[in-house]
Amino acid sequence: MIVENQPASVHPILIVDDEEIVLVALRDTLLREGYRVVASPHAIHALSVLKEQEFSVVLTDQQMPMVTGLEFLAQVREIQPDATRILITAVLSLSTVIDAINKGEIYRFIVKPWLREELLATVKNAVQRHELITKHARLQAATQGMNQQLQELNRSLAAQVARVAEQNAQLQEFARSQDDNLRRSLELCVQTMRTFYPTVGAQARRTAALCQAMAAGCDLSPTEKQTLEISGYIYDIGLVGVPRQLIKRWHDAPGELSQAEWALIHQHPILGEELAAFVHHLTAVGPTIRGHHERFDGTGYPDKLRGEDIPWLSRLLAVAVASAESNLEPKQASAMISQGSGTAFDPEAVRIFVHTAPKAGMPGKQRQVPLADLRPGMVLAEGIYSENGMLLIPDGQRLTATYIDKLLNYNRINPISQSLLVYC
Repeated sequence: MIVENQPASVHPILIVDDEEIVLVALRDTLLREGYRVVASPHAIHALSVLKEQEFSVVLTDQQMPMVTGLEFLAQVREIQPDATRILITAVLSLSTVIDAINKGEIYRFIVKPWLREELLATVKNAVQRHELITKHARLQAATQGMNQQLQELNRSLAAQVARVAEQNAQLQEFARSQDDNLRRSLELCVQTMRTFYPTVGAQARRTAALCQAMAAGCDLSPTEKQTLEISGYIYDIGLVGVPRQLIKRWHDAPGELSQAEWALIHQHPILGEELAAFVHHLTAVGPTIRGHHERFDGTGYPDKLRGEDIPWLSRLLAVAVASAESNLEPKQASAMISQGSGTAFDPEAVRIFVHTAPKAGMPGKQRQVPLADLRPGMVLAEGIYSENGMLLIPDGQRLTATYIDKLLNYNRINPISQSLLVYC
């Protein structure tokens, strides 16, 4: 086994591959990026290391002697459930994809031969996922501690009547703290989606605005309103488990996707349901996210639910998502949603949408501009990517003369083919 010593603060990564040349290549690549790497050619020995050290990310090859990569990752999940698990494979079959995702054993696939930029981006996202999980655990522990303090205060209220006003103020501060924690958690999720795929992050903000307007305009309990609003922010969080290039093809040319690619797309609401547990304690957020691609006529996914079998909040969310992702003008979006009433959407959800959508505080309109027409002060409405999917400038970035010069220089060597969108 090869162990590379790095500062303890660096994210630890475990690599397992029985081919020495692949093991060394992966190790050296990640060491150069500043990660602390433990590399092992034997899965059984690697399991013993997992019992002694904690890791942020575990990468393993699929084809190994004695155990396969999936079998190894299943055991990793038992030993260190918070470690982000990545499978490296030369052959990616539909059965492997479905089996791995259904069992929850992996976070992402890397197909041999890999591109260095994609490998590093995947590892970076995997580390961010681990950070999200650990931060949530710390937040939950802090919340539990605060709850215990609150219980102690409640038990002493009878003997401390004179301090009632002070204690009420403390409780109000606690509630504000909880709201702040929730907002920070949601912002972290949106920022994660925005970093991974900027368009998804922008759509989440538009969807959340529509959900807030719909929640205010229909008969929902406070818990249901909060659940719908939270779901509007993170409904597509499961897409972090889907390769960026596949998401782009799904948005641009869905008819060209293979059966295996559709199977992966159809799993993202399920992964979103699982990830929702890391955001907030509301149990209804996960099922609401899971059902946002179901259709009223039963032809949606992942469960092909029909009519009122689809959770009510999912039916509301589905309308908001369809409108936000259409990028149509308000009147055109309402017409499009109305045409789907009774087939794609619940008629009552459509009625609520049509009534409340004009009241939604939607983000600013967007327009397309040529690269040569970019000017300092413009704000990007969509991130700019290289041909291989590397993010050059994220959405929401206000352009400066320096940014524009760098883009023009980059374009001379590697032409930028995508449309450039800015806020009006």
